[in-house]
Amino acid sequence: MRGTLLVLVGAGLLAVASGAAWAGEVVHPDYGEQKVVYDFYFDEPEKAASALYWLRAHLKPLQDAPYNIPPDFLDIKVVIHGTEIVTVARKNGDRFPDIVQRMRYYDRLGVDFKVCGLAARDYGYQPGDFYDFVDVVPSAMTELAHWQARGYSLMVPRVFERQEPIEAIR
Repeated sequence: MRGTLLVLVGAGLLAVASGAAWAGEVVHPDYGEQKVVYDFYFDEPEKAASALYWLRAHLKPLQDAPYNIPPDFLDIKVVIHGTEIVTVARKNGDRFPDIVQRMRYYDRLGVDFKVCGLAARDYGYQPGDFYDFVDVVPSAMTELAHWQARGYSLMVPRVFERQEPIEAIR
């Protein structure tokens, strides 16, 4: 027991002396190709803008050094089935231009956007009512299960509205 304690104390002192464990360095896990399906289901259409930052936070570190993973090696799907469905309907282009512009950008990087056909019908939309970068699938639930069964990780963005500025809660 005493020997184990000395080893642990010695390892702790070594870590402190080297500064590696305590210097606030960023570690770089061995990330590689990724398969992910995002579940977009929001109570307000505007929350899609915040959810798209999840895509940014996912893609940017992988595309930057030290990973430098090209978009072709990332397989990302976004399944849309909440009120944000209105953001990808062409007739609402004037209401959500920034969201559409960002989705188009991610589409060019290879992100696939899919709208739930059941939700589309509930909103009175036909498949042709959506932008060309959007595929309409039969059901969001079936689509999410389909990709998860094929090994895709499920990401469910949580979008909250901060009540206080960051400075006040630090």
